[in-house]
Amino acid sequence: MTEKEPIPQASNFIRAIVEKDLENGVYKTRKWAGTPGDAAHHAVGKPDHEKIRTRFPPEPNGYLHIGHAKSIFLNFGLARDYNGVCHMRFDDTNPEKESQEYVDSITEMVQWLGFGWNKGGENSLYYASDYFDFMYHAAESLIEHGNSYVDSQTADEMRINRGTLTEAGKDSPYRNRTIAENLTLFREMRDGKHADGSMVLRAKIDMKSPNINMRDPAIYRIKRAHHHNTGDKWCIYPMYTFAHPVEDALEQITHSICTLEFEDQRPFYDWLLERLAEAGLLAHPLPKQYEFARLNLTYVVLSKRKLIQLVEDKHVSGWDDPRLPTLAGARRRGYVAEGFKLFTDRIGVSKADSWIEYTILEDCMREILNDTASRKIAVLDPIKLIIDNYPANQVEDCFAPNHPQKPELGKRVVPLSRELWIEREDFEENPPKGFFRLMPDGMVRLRYGYVVKCIGFEKDTNGKVTTVHCEYLPDTKSGTPGSDAIKVKGNIHWVSAMHAYECEVRLYDRLFKDPHPGSGDKDFLDDINPNSVTTITAQLEPSLKDAKPEDHFQFERHGYFVADRKDCVAGKPVFNRTVTLRDAWQK
Repeated sequence: MTEKEPIPQASNFIRAIVEKDLENGVYKTRKWAGTPGDAAHHAVGKPDHEKIRTRFPPEPNGYLHIGHAKSIFLNFGLARDYNGVCHMRFDDTNPEKESQEYVDSITEMVQWLGFGWNKGGENSLYYASDYFDFMYHAAESLIEHGNSYVDSQTADEMRINRGTLTEAGKDSPYRNRTIAENLTLFREMRDGKHADGSMVLRAKIDMKSPNINMRDPAIYRIKRAHHHNTGDKWCIYPMYTFAHPVEDALEQITHSICTLEFEDQRPFYDWLLERLAEAGLLAHPLPKQYEFARLNLTYVVLSKRKLIQLVEDKHVSGWDDPRLPTLAGARRRGYVAEGFKLFTDRIGVSKADSWIEYTILEDCMREILNDTASRKIAVLDPIKLIIDNYPANQVEDCFAPNHPQKPELGKRVVPLSRELWIEREDFEENPPKGFFRLMPDGMVRLRYGYVVKCIGFEKDTNGKVTTVHCEYLPDTKSGTPGSDAIKVKGNIHWVSAMHAYECEVRLYDRLFKDPHPGSGDKDFLDDINPNSVTTITAQLEPSLKDAKPEDHFQFERHGYFVADRKDCVAGKPVFNRTVTLRDAWQK
């Protein structure tokens, strides 16, 4: 984890729980043997020097998205602030959908956000699949104590007998199999003697429970699939709802923090751990689960299924497309870890579901980038400006601040010559009322340079202005004693045509044009914004040619941009617009 002084955090109900538990010494008797393990393993360990243990447990079946950032900052942040440790754990119990690619991308993104899993020489990176042997042993223990049974019903029969929210379920005809019969069948499942889907191991709880999740949930299924970590060792795999509490217990997690959809699973979480503790496999105090509201963000989809569809159907260029809400895409777009930290602090943690406006995330990025990004000049829609009375071969230096609020960062040289590039929108042949930039016979200041007066312009055969002609006033250069002699209302930016870096710039916008894509009966794909990216050729100040991947800049008047981390080559960077200077989506 980052070795920075803890920053005071806004209180929330989870922090209040942690503080109360620490005050009451709830986890004071815990021992830690240095690695995850059962009760006997930890019994020979020392009192745990970590005050709390949290975990971030993604399933490696996709790329992390913005919603995961909230969980990352919450779990790693709690561990940091309360002298604990956060485990990085891969919940890899579903081999058909998991891959090493996803593992690698997840670890990269967690580290990019500023967190790690090495503390005091201890590596807290774990895989659920490393516990498969214990999970199998735990499942046999449940059978031996009469707490689980092998069910041979079909999936349809189980569904029918499960009941509804208002109707109790019915016991399986196989529920009263003997312990010996269940052990034999479960071992046959393990040994590959039965077909996929032909039987499952179920917890024996209460088919009449008002909580459907307690109606004998399945805890093991037969699934012949190659696993990225264990290969072909297993043909049975634990269900997530069984594996997750076991993992927490083996790792001595104190506060298992989940999103609200797992609230109804908490009774099973507690039931399972208590049964395993009664069997002597786990020791008290046991982990406790707490739930918070997941992130609901306007103008994006965070559903893994929908993200996969966007990628596989090529509506975007890949998992790191800068328009996607994946953390890989956000990073490539130029979003910064500090901005996500500010965002998660600003939206807080609560039990109540609510929608967060996307502009709040953008404002957080603006706030951080405004403070950290160097200023540069870029002309995105260029037309030529010729200073007719400026010597043809002359070049002189103008000086622009690297950051107007940070004079200690100094100034940079911006070369000025006879021919410049200016923004097309900065010249109007027939200017509207209130237009203070360049117009026929009008005067403006070239930012950091001279005052110029328009003396003419040229058009192409379509009537489109291609070139503006001006004369400059020699005694008006910015920073010189006579610069204020002529007062003008307009101020425009420019780059020297002789020195400019011609560059590809991608103007990214929101991927969806509706705040709730796919709401009602719509297909979410129908809400894709057709103008979510525009690629242009821009003229940039020459120093930008030396930008390195992920260098951030404010292009004056245009917004915040980043040198693309994927498509840049030395001396020829490509830039992505991260966010505009102001919210362009305000109604």
